[in-house]
Amino acid sequence: MKLKRVLSVIALSSTALAQVDYVDPTIGNVGLLLSPTQPTAQLPNSMIRVHPLRDDFLDDQIRGFPLTMISHRFGEIFTLQATTGAIDAKSWTTPITYDHEKPTPYHYSVWLEEPSLQLDFSPGERAGIFRFTAHDQAPVVLLATRKEGEMAVADAQSVTGIERFHGMQAYLYGEFDQPMTLTASCEEENTGRIAATPVAATARAVQFRYAISFISHDQARKTLAREMNTWDLEEVARAGRIRWNDTLGKIQVTGGTEAQKRTFYTALYRCYERMINISEDGRYYSAYDGKVHEDTRPFYVDNWIWDTYLALEPLHAILNPKMQADKINSYIRMYQQSGWMPSFALLYGDVPCMTGNHASAWIADSWAKGIRDYDVQAAYEGLRKNALEGTLLPWRNGPRTSLDVFHAENGFMPAIRDDEQETVSEVILYERRQSVSITLEHAFADWCLAQLARQIGKKDDVELLMQRGGWWKNVYRADKGFMWPKDSTGDWIEPFDPKFSGGHGGRLYFTENSAYTYNWLPRHDVEGLAASMGGRKAAEAKLDDLFRDDLGRPKHVYFNMFPDSTALVGHFTMANEPSFHIPYLYNYLGAPWKTQKRIRQLLEAFFPDNIHGLPGDEDGGGMSAFVVMSMMGFYPVVSGVPVYVLGSPVFDRIDIKLPDGKTFTLTAKDSSRDNKYINSVKLNNQPRTKIWFTHDELTQGGHLELEMSTKPNQYLGTSDADLPPSRLTLDPASIK
Repeated sequence: MKLKRVLSVIALSSTALAQVDYVDPTIGNVGLLLSPTQPTAQLPNSMIRVHPLRDDFLDDQIRGFPLTMISHRFGEIFTLQATTGAIDAKSWTTPITYDHEKPTPYHYSVWLEEPSLQLDFSPGERAGIFRFTAHDQAPVVLLATRKEGEMAVADAQSVTGIERFHGMQAYLYGEFDQPMTLTASCEEENTGRIAATPVAATARAVQFRYAISFISHDQARKTLAREMNTWDLEEVARAGRIRWNDTLGKIQVTGGTEAQKRTFYTALYRCYERMINISEDGRYYSAYDGKVHEDTRPFYVDNWIWDTYLALEPLHAILNPKMQADKINSYIRMYQQSGWMPSFALLYGDVPCMTGNHASAWIADSWAKGIRDYDVQAAYEGLRKNALEGTLLPWRNGPRTSLDVFHAENGFMPAIRDDEQETVSEVILYERRQSVSITLEHAFADWCLAQLARQIGKKDDVELLMQRGGWWKNVYRADKGFMWPKDSTGDWIEPFDPKFSGGHGGRLYFTENSAYTYNWLPRHDVEGLAASMGGRKAAEAKLDDLFRDDLGRPKHVYFNMFPDSTALVGHFTMANEPSFHIPYLYNYLGAPWKTQKRIRQLLEAFFPDNIHGLPGDEDGGGMSAFVVMSMMGFYPVVSGVPVYVLGSPVFDRIDIKLPDGKTFTLTAKDSSRDNKYINSVKLNNQPRTKIWFTHDELTQGGHLELEMSTKPNQYLGTSDADLPPSRLTLDPASIK
């Protein structure tokens, strides 16, 4: 056993709680209007992800267990249910009441009440193991495909299966720990089923171990033999616990409350749910060209990039730069295989959800932070093609439409009025044009791409992309003080209510939010935005108003228009991704103490350590990464600019173990619920007045020391020279 593993085992056997012991997978398992989290058992960034099939934590019945997920909220592959006694055709789909659920990242257990049966599960990377322990009858294991597919009996102790979904196939190979009576059947919609009962009538416990492959049954069989060559579920769980504690232990916190640690480490665990590595013995199946490829590097899928580029990818740029390079390399492979840089790079292909070209922001940010082990020229080629030759329309990927040509020629996406019929066939009627959001999101993405172009020598593109980065100004209506839709003649849309307008879900003009939120999207040009609002003081007052203005209508009416904009403070919504950076903008406006106050308020109000602990859709680690970064006390506001701005750390000490063996330590002396304000800053024992630091300063290791106070220091970080950099003409390479 290697020394590191020995030390891990010793650490986990001590009386003090390990990092993984603070993880509670039930946090957020009841959604506030939107989708809840699930108590998922998996290893970090691994293929196998298992959770009970139920509506939420308050649902007292489980409909079974998937053998793995397709993607977050996008379905599952194969299901397993366990029972006792006689079965009939409905047994596979009959929900079972349960109690005594005990989920951890590495071991899930639950008591199934009606059959009086204990179910346990532990995951491997591409394999898993279940155990079923009945009270007074033999367990019956029910396996099925979720949708179209077949199940087959291989021999008295093993089964195979194929599930077809979204144009691809998953292959199952599974083994029981004893001879079974196996009965295969096919039900409606070509759903394959197998019932498995122990041959020994006295058997009260059965185990089932399995592997999933996207290549073949033979590959699944090889994977199982390599990954899960034991019937000791506890041994698998112990290995998983060590793996998780090593992963979560990259960040060690001291101080704070037990509840804050539970919130923090659970959020950090959620940050490893995706992307997932689907490589199998140096090969992977790619849905982007429908072929099996050989590659020495892992192939990652399942990235909800509209959500994850904000904080999740920057978090992994700190903790896991090698994995970041492999993930970007996977995106490049997808572009080369499909012809377009993907948006939501799912297992079964690109699902171009939402708005923007945020692979540009992610890759530009990673390159600026020194993550460069990939073909950047190929990456740039794909990003540029999406930006200048592809459609900008939401939920589409592919060639330009007439609206994209208009955007390129006029610098904004034209809007139509509420009572007008859509005339462009490529627009998805449910999603509408989202015209203002498209203009703003792509202005930001193009500015990020300009920074990448500058750094890799694409000088001819820099001016064009920088110009496009300034197109946010074309939808800012200075006389009203809001982002505002324009029609194709360049006239402002009237009537328009910044608080409420926009058709179903607000999607006619905006993406899931009102103009109040999108007013603050041009974070790459806060200097220019503040000037358009009348200067920094006027912008600060306007930012105050975001948190204070009333909705002008009952909440249920507002939520009917904007169901994604829950967890409101005034018009600020903690539940939706375009808001995440907004509380940190006070740093750029000369009032950093207001950031410190707001961040503490938001963390306390909306992220408790209970089933209601997430205010909106978690969306693949996007929201959890906001929690991790904010509780540590700093946040990456502008992609492509390797800078972190300070908030208010909730812990006395945070130690970040960097991949090269160095440690970055942040201490917040006397931090508490009341002591939330930063009174002074030192970096490596040198006093400083800036309330931001660079990625290089972090990765070099060292000590950032904050002295906390009950009262705000309204002078720290307020001079022009101390403001974080954000202007249209910024060259990130010039930042010191």
